[in-house]
Amino acid sequence: MTEHNELLTIRDFTRYAVSRFQEAGLYYGHGTDNAWDEACYLIWHSLHLPYSLHNEVLDARLLQAEREKLYHLIQKRVKERLPLAYLTHEAWFAGLPFYVDERVLVPRSPIAELIENHFQPWLEVDKTQNILDLCTGSGCIAIACAKAFPDAQVDATDISPDALAVAKTNILRHHVEDQVTLHEGDLFKPLKGKLYDLIVSNPPYVSVQEMQELPLEYQHEPQMGLVAGKQGLDFALTILNEAAQHLRPEGVLIVEVGNSEEALEETFPEVPFTWLEFQRGGGGIFMLTAEQLKQHFSAKTKG
Repeated sequence: MTEHNELLTIRDFTRYAVSRFQEAGLYYGHGTDNAWDEACYLIWHSLHLPYSLHNEVLDARLLQAEREKLYHLIQKRVKERLPLAYLTHEAWFAGLPFYVDERVLVPRSPIAELIENHFQPWLEVDKTQNILDLCTGSGCIAIACAKAFPDAQVDATDISPDALAVAKTNILRHHVEDQVTLHEGDLFKPLKGKLYDLIVSNPPYVSVQEMQELPLEYQHEPQMGLVAGKQGLDFALTILNEAAQHLRPEGVLIVEVGNSEEALEETFPEVPFTWLEFQRGGGGIFMLTAEQLKQHFSAKTKG
């Protein structure tokens, strides 16, 4: 008798999954932060059940096909170290569900909290007409911005046709095709002459050394969406040098650089970065106004 034939109920599979995840020493950084939540999400989602189940339902016996499916997914998570979102093809961001697969990074940026708060106090919803999301990936930031700013037009760029295909799927899923426009190209290159009230970006920012030290789960994500040179600043530097040309006078730039925060401050000690704080945790995200960018980077952009 195989293991999955001994597991009969939702409760059985939940306990089994938690034990296997703990035993394997999995890394949780793609939507959950512990073995219990990871197991519950995987099982609930796979069985098409709501996440608030009555306790009695946990003892419901599963069909043979359901048991085989769950057992396979649990083994895949343990043996291949695939992120949970790649097994369920779903990740939540800013309160919205997004389709994801190995063509894009798993959404997890603290920028979600900024979107939910409408980027206050730096933006006013009724005065925000144009938003740009650089390195859009799955499209989660662009789409969440469209939902938060229903009167705004949102441009989203990415150099990867595969990522843009996923973003298109999510745009249609959330019915924002009249608001969000995708552009294939490297950062600002497809956007000549366009101006924005907000430019927001979660670009690649992992240094070469840091990439080598990341848990195995991250190795399944597209490296072109993670690695940004020796210091992790290759993309951030280009954005800083070119953003002023694409911001309205009262516009703001918000960029995530993660653990490359220290390297960025050492590179530009004179720049007054505002490092944002988050109630739900996370960091490494700075804000600069159009005026600050013009003052510190306009000379470079002219060259």
